[in-house]
Amino acid sequence: MRIAPVLLAGALVLAGCGKSDTPPAATEAASPAAADAAPAVAPTAAMGEQVFKRCAACHTVDKGGRNGIGPNLHGVVGAPVAAKPGFSYSGAMKAKGGVWDDAALDAYLAAPMKALPGTRMAFVGVIDAADRKALILYLEAQSK
Repeated sequence: MRIAPVLLAGALVLAGCGKSDTPPAATEAASPAAADAAPAVAPTAAMGEQVFKRCAACHTVDKGGRNGIGPNLHGVVGAPVAAKPGFSYSGAMKAKGGVWDDAALDAYLAAPMKALPGTRMAFVGVIDAADRKALILYLEAQSK
């Protein structure tokens, strides 16, 4: 029975071995779980091309391309609202005014029918902010 206290003492000594002076928060940051929580990849125009596939049923982006159910979006970034020649815009869109800059596109694309009641764009919107940013980058790249 004399071995039990010796084993207990040995276990306590070993338990203290390898202890780090690093605070727990720093240790957690280096854990695999923390790697899963790393910031998302920055949106790119290439990612936006994938997002645009949701829009392609109604819109084109080719220079000189046709209008469809929605207007051709080539050159839309920085263009006046409701200014594509040959497209019949809703009264709400015509009354909107302004320019399709990043902020205006972001707000509209998030929820078109909420952002502009009366719009004919019957699309729920691009809910994810990173997807919207990527889509805007793609549209901007198509304007060149």
